[in-house]
Amino acid sequence: MSIADNLPRLASRADQRIGLDRIPVAWWIAAIVLLFLPVVASDFWLFQVMGWTFILGMIGLSLMFLAGYGGMVSLLQMSIAGTAGYMVAILGPSGVLTVSLGLSWWIVLPAAFLIAALFATVSGALAVRTEGIYTIMITLAIAAAFFYFTRQNYSVFNGYSGFNLVLPPQLFGVNWRDPLPFYYLTLGCAALCYGAVVYVARSPFGLALQGVRDNPRRMAALGFNVTAHRVAAYALASVFASMGGILLVWQNAQIAPGTIGISAAIDILVVAVVGGLRRPLGPFIGAFIYVLLQVFSSDILGFFGFSADRFKLIIGIGFLAVVLFSPDGVLGLWDRWRAQVAARDAAATGDGA
Repeated sequence: MSIADNLPRLASRADQRIGLDRIPVAWWIAAIVLLFLPVVASDFWLFQVMGWTFILGMIGLSLMFLAGYGGMVSLLQMSIAGTAGYMVAILGPSGVLTVSLGLSWWIVLPAAFLIAALFATVSGALAVRTEGIYTIMITLAIAAAFFYFTRQNYSVFNGYSGFNLVLPPQLFGVNWRDPLPFYYLTLGCAALCYGAVVYVARSPFGLALQGVRDNPRRMAALGFNVTAHRVAAYALASVFASMGGILLVWQNAQIAPGTIGISAAIDILVVAVVGGLRRPLGPFIGAFIYVLLQVFSSDILGFFGFSADRFKLIIGIGFLAVVLFSPDGVLGLWDRWRAQVAARDAAATGDGA
């Protein structure tokens, strides 16, 4: 039975507010660990490992939202994140004084989100008219075109060099690029994006989007505008990707065409698939695994006498292993293990009875 059959009943449940008592104990433990992690973690772990994990997780979350709830696999999410990042560099202050306008942050940030959402909406309007591999190819073509455009355009995007010294604003007297403030900034943004996806998934729009994923013809027969829901999903997903893109620019203090290249778009797909495309937590788990491999795989290869330049090999092998043994990602392995434990416990209880 598809979700379209249960849409009225599920929509009535969407109005029920989730109380704090319904949050599992494991989530409270995870929240406490993340909040107090700076007590034991070094600046490198806070800024480079965890900060990068949250950023990639937010961009991967936008892909998970489209693929998991809308059935649309998009390779455009890194380009959308890069659009927001470029707008921060172009409209705000940077080290390229001849291009950047130097506007105030309260103008730059809303404009960056708005322009990225417009780009996502227009691109989504083109992509949603196709399905399956054709959607992937269209979004990949748009991402490639945007990459080459930024690399060849010098009047607006400063070409191959891009922008440097793109720093976050000094709000409340805090340097948000210091490891501790940046960690809490990325953690807070990641929590907001995660909460937003969970809420939208239970809202009437989210339930309708899942109905469109399962049976678009039936949803259209029920009076839902299938195309509008899909395009709106692209626009909403752009908010999560844009937030990650802006934070990525602030973390690196720069942005260039290589940031939004084809390999970066594939990396976001790897992050989302490794973690799991069915739940919002998956992209963050995949991002954490990816960052650990990206940061430490070169040292591991060097320890065994291999060239450190082949660190992508370990990432590729890990990706293939997860896809082969669990198409639902790491979360799928976890669910399978829990099901096996529950089955053994039930069998043991039955034998004891």
